[in-house]
Amino acid sequence: MFTGIVENIARIENLEREGSNLHLWLECGFINELKIDQSISHNGVCLTVVEIGEKSYKVTAIDETLKKTNLGQLSISSKVNLERCMRFNDRLDGHIVQGHVDQTAVLKSIENENGSFLLTFEYDEASSGNVTVPKGSICINGVSLTVVKSEVGLFSVAIIPYTWENTNLHTLKLGDLVNLEFDIIGKYIQRLMNR
Repeated sequence: MFTGIVENIARIENLEREGSNLHLWLECGFINELKIDQSISHNGVCLTVVEIGEKSYKVTAIDETLKKTNLGQLSISSKVNLERCMRFNDRLDGHIVQGHVDQTAVLKSIENENGSFLLTFEYDEASSGNVTVPKGSICINGVSLTVVKSEVGLFSVAIIPYTWENTNLHTLKLGDLVNLEFDIIGKYIQRLMNR
């Protein structure tokens, strides 16, 4: 369980293919605090630490994960948003995030709002049934954000300078894929409404 508040930006040190799996080696600022079997959100994808080296650690993304997320498009030196799982004695600063990506979206526009940034994303609502609502929660590459504008298959979020500088959102270019996790409560309500 996560909150969508990014703790660190990692750098991909190495990528290894093994069958349909992809092993990712990442360098991060809290390498000395990690342990084997720990769950960490990587661009919003919950992956398990399977090996720890001197300066980096290893996680494995299976084929199902690679098909549903943007992890398969990462390359050496790519920046990845990290969040360790939440402790139940802490404040919940973001929203409830499971680390289970629902689908990807494409970045359609970036508008500099003179102090903040408005990012607009397009996703396939028809095939997924996922929806956004204005002022609702959305998790983009593991970052807990609030929806500003919402249309069918399209939504925008406003990014404050701190989030822009301290996540990998500032590295995005038009046409890039991002990982989406929709609000869990919204997903349950949508499912009940469809019955």
